[in-house]
Amino acid sequence: MDAKAISLSETDVKPVVDLLNDYLANYHIHYQKLRGCHWNIKGQNFFTLHIKFEELYTNAQETIDEIAERVLTLGKPPHSRFADYINESEIKEINTIGMKDLDMVDAVLDDFSKLISLERGLLEATEEAGDDGTNDMVNRFMQFKEKNTWMLRSFAGKK
Repeated sequence: MDAKAISLSETDVKPVVDLLNDYLANYHIHYQKLRGCHWNIKGQNFFTLHIKFEELYTNAQETIDEIAERVLTLGKPPHSRFADYINESEIKEINTIGMKDLDMVDAVLDDFSKLISLERGLLEATEEAGDDGTNDMVNRFMQFKEKNTWMLRSFAGKK
């Protein structure tokens, strides 16, 4: 399949596909970080954050699948190797073993900030390409992170 099958120009959607694959790489590193936070959380916020991190990694897993399927919908293969994820991701791996609970929250907030920035770039590219389907998908993902940024910042007592 190619983009023409859904009435989009191959040339116009190429930048979108490239950005989606970068986004996918970042999401994989973010997902694994959330798993590490979920597995290694300790302290007085254990019960609250253990549940929250599980909610976030479950959402990230579903988001990863939607991103990859959108790349396929646009007629290209999604990245599927960890080497690609690690090399292309702006988000970096961290060791969550022994990490303080609020430092984990800060790490997730930092990831959210980077992902939202990537999403804003994707929204511009999808608008230029006339790709409303990808635009709607990315906008939905961004709204989820914006809301959770507010919640986690409130939890951590940040302005």
